[in-house]
Amino acid sequence: MFGTLEKKLRPVLFYGNNPLSLIGGAMTSASAFVMIGFWVVAIFGHGGSRNPYLGLIFDLFLPALFVLGLILIPVGIGLRYKHLASIGQLPSAYPRIDLANPVFRRGIEVVIAATFINFVIVGTASYRGVSYMDSPNFCGQTCHVMAPQWAAYQVSPHSHVACVECHIGSGISAAVEAKMNGTKQLVEVTFHSYPAPIKAPLSRLRPARATCEQCHMPTRFVGDRLLVKTAFGDDEKNSVTRTVVVLHLGGVDSLSHLSGIHGHHLNNFEYVATDETDQTIIAVKAHNADGTVTEYVSSDWKGPVKGVERVMDCMDCHNQATHIFQTPQSAINEAMQDNSVSPSLPFVHKEGLQLIQAEYSSQTDAAAKITHGMEQYYSAQYPAIWNSQRGQIERSAKTLVAIYKRNVFPSMNVKWGTYPDNIGHNDFPGCFRCHDGNHVSKDGKTLTNDCRVCHNLLAVDDKNPKVLADLGMQ
Repeated sequence: MFGTLEKKLRPVLFYGNNPLSLIGGAMTSASAFVMIGFWVVAIFGHGGSRNPYLGLIFDLFLPALFVLGLILIPVGIGLRYKHLASIGQLPSAYPRIDLANPVFRRGIEVVIAATFINFVIVGTASYRGVSYMDSPNFCGQTCHVMAPQWAAYQVSPHSHVACVECHIGSGISAAVEAKMNGTKQLVEVTFHSYPAPIKAPLSRLRPARATCEQCHMPTRFVGDRLLVKTAFGDDEKNSVTRTVVVLHLGGVDSLSHLSGIHGHHLNNFEYVATDETDQTIIAVKAHNADGTVTEYVSSDWKGPVKGVERVMDCMDCHNQATHIFQTPQSAINEAMQDNSVSPSLPFVHKEGLQLIQAEYSSQTDAAAKITHGMEQYYSAQYPAIWNSQRGQIERSAKTLVAIYKRNVFPSMNVKWGTYPDNIGHNDFPGCFRCHDGNHVSKDGKTLTNDCRVCHNLLAVDDKNPKVLADLGMQ
């Protein structure tokens, strides 16, 4: 047995004694020790870090270095054999190996054991690498061009849901498609050919039935909901007004009747938009209960009905369910309502809006100038308040900076309003993309634009809405 093994090992050891193979062995050994040490610390220790670039090094770069080292070993053997053959110096007999020597035999046993361990390391590293690339930290932090989406994701209602749950899905085909798309994006980032801002048209995303509907039931009967929106004025006292709305969300009731916003849109609708963001909808097809189809075309559209076609689902209205970008007005009103921007500061609503809507070259520039602007305004215009409420001014300035950094990214051309929100119709077309009273069928029917179908206004910009007092909410 030793004779046969020795005969097989002689040429391997002879040709393996070359610089390239030795370098490969060193790379493999070094990266293996570092990876194993990192895994031990991550599992049993307390020194692990959530820094995305550590994951890039330990779960992607080092495994690649480990595999490269393994590849260099046989490549070096092959090159040395080819070189010696080309100059006619192939040995007639290879140096003898004494397998009877216990030291050498123990070395062979170590090589065999190391080979098995290498398979385990490659398998573990591959699994960890794929898992890391599917993590939110990798998606949002390693790739700097996703900074706007990452910032919005962290404060969204879905911040606990991994990106891959909605953007990739289950199955081999979905994973392969995602990795191919990721490779394309990597090339774009490498050569700075990526779009700015990043676009994610609904037509390229997975349908809601494969994402939203895994947790949410569109047929659930919600009924009516009371919505109270608080706004602050641009006067010195930041006067508070409230708008009270009853939303008819509806759904499917116990008698299987469709009602309200959700119920009416459970029917099968298709539409044609002229842009990738689906903001200009020129035609809508409604599949009726009797099997007929009614097409409503915008009376403002004179050309052929061609464009981006899509079957309507939840995300056509809830298009910012996770990556939520606010308007400056809604952001500052929300901050003043929870007192992170102090309503007691004179004209803070007006001045705050001006500061966060100004043009800045970068987020760093914005942070410095917003902070300086607040300090300069109150120290010059209201010195008594500057002296007595400096802490509130500084806290308010810090909140305004956070609002800006969460919504505006000059490096990616993301400004206020870059990403429209299709819920409602106050800040963006939203509902009025279809329900504008101009989408008409051939027989003269019009897609309704009756506001009462979706909501009732109980109070609009009222300082003291009676309905809230009646309900004990004021």
